[in-house]
Amino acid sequence: MNKLKHESAPIHDALIDYRNTRIVSFDVPGHKQGKGNTMLRDFLGDKCLSVDVNSMKPLDNLNHPTSVIKDAEELAADAFNCDRAFFMVNGTSSAVQAMIMSACKEGEKIIMPRNVHRSAINAVILNGAIPIYVSPGINKTLGIPLGMSVKDVEKAVAENPDAKAIFVNNPTYYGVCSDLKSIIDIAHKNNMLILADEAHGTHFYFGENLPPAAMHLGADMSAVSVHKTGGSLTQSSLLLANTKRINPDYVRTIINMTQTTSGSYLLLSSLDIARKNLALNGKDIFARVLELSEYARNEINAVGGYYAFSEEIINGDSTYDFDRTKLSVHTLNIGLAGIEVYDILRDDYSIQLEFGDLANFLAIISVGDTYFAIERLVSALSEIKRTHSKSKTNMIDHEYISPVIKVSPKTAFYAKKKKIKIRESVGKISGESIMCYPPGIPILAPGEMITKESLDYILYSKDIGCLVTGMEDMELGYINVLDI
Repeated sequence: MNKLKHESAPIHDALIDYRNTRIVSFDVPGHKQGKGNTMLRDFLGDKCLSVDVNSMKPLDNLNHPTSVIKDAEELAADAFNCDRAFFMVNGTSSAVQAMIMSACKEGEKIIMPRNVHRSAINAVILNGAIPIYVSPGINKTLGIPLGMSVKDVEKAVAENPDAKAIFVNNPTYYGVCSDLKSIIDIAHKNNMLILADEAHGTHFYFGENLPPAAMHLGADMSAVSVHKTGGSLTQSSLLLANTKRINPDYVRTIINMTQTTSGSYLLLSSLDIARKNLALNGKDIFARVLELSEYARNEINAVGGYYAFSEEIINGDSTYDFDRTKLSVHTLNIGLAGIEVYDILRDDYSIQLEFGDLANFLAIISVGDTYFAIERLVSALSEIKRTHSKSKTNMIDHEYISPVIKVSPKTAFYAKKKKIKIRESVGKISGESIMCYPPGIPILAPGEMITKESLDYILYSKDIGCLVTGMEDMELGYINVLDI
């Protein structure tokens, strides 16, 4: 990477030029640089609204970039060390969906872990690809799903030699990484593409002493949430591609089927600026993040009761590597679910975590954090342990339930359905997705049988405060099942 050329930020520079020309606007958006909505202008500021603009010749067009957006995407590809980079303003969900829809057509198979984000399940519903699920390993102590075992991937490939792609989480929400290099080698040996969900892995491309980045190991496409750990605005992401096995022009065509035609220049410029910052300073940024994460982990473990886990859970297979920037903390030993600690921290201590589940919580540590913030978190956790600890009897302690798949997600989603009481649904086939958000990994996906275990998990999650989403009935009293 030539750092000198990364001093440039083409979209940012073009927006500054646009602002300085004092254009009289007769296009959209209708607020006209904030003049038409003073309340919004007072809230966001003149500078922000002055560059909330629409596509035009000097600013390029996201759907068909030929100038500044094209230049910015080429710089991003260079910074991330891959062949192509596509700016995404519909979030990483749209990048995941574009990857899957580019790699597979209706009726074609894709091998993937079952603990994928809802966007991957939604992609196969939209285009009719057939998911071949590989159950992840389970850490029974922590109650978390792990990565895919290489042996399980080899078995899935042997049983489905006609599959078009393998989809991998790198890392999982909890920081677990599979043996990505071996899985890539298996895929390419069998003429399959490798697609990586690196929503939480931007730092792999710039930091040191971290798990390897998918594109650097030869993956074909990767969805990267620059906004999560790279410093861009929420909803801005990248779709990265290596072009040996894919047609990037076809990928852009697929992207343009679902991505907005009115790309936000606030989001686009934030990607451009974040790329510049990461290319020039990423090594130092993530060294600092690692330092803060390790300090926080040690301090939390010193409190007792909590377990902030790290590389010691590596087993050489389903946990081949671990992302030490992830501050994942097990809470059941103090008798509280992760979501309960999450709620107490937010409601009583004004501390917002990334998510809490049945047994753990995740705190995202970034360059914006400080030792003072870490100390505040540790102090609050210590007090919560002292004031809220209880017996962990009767607590559910696992995050993954093996699915019983009856029909494909697309078939189930569009099938004739009936609404029944959820408490009477055991043995029926779900016609919709149900998940706790965040993280957004479905407990049930369309086409899967509702088991007593999955139903108990859903009801328990709701009772302890998880935000259970995906169902038409937002009160969780009824569920749509296949009418067969």
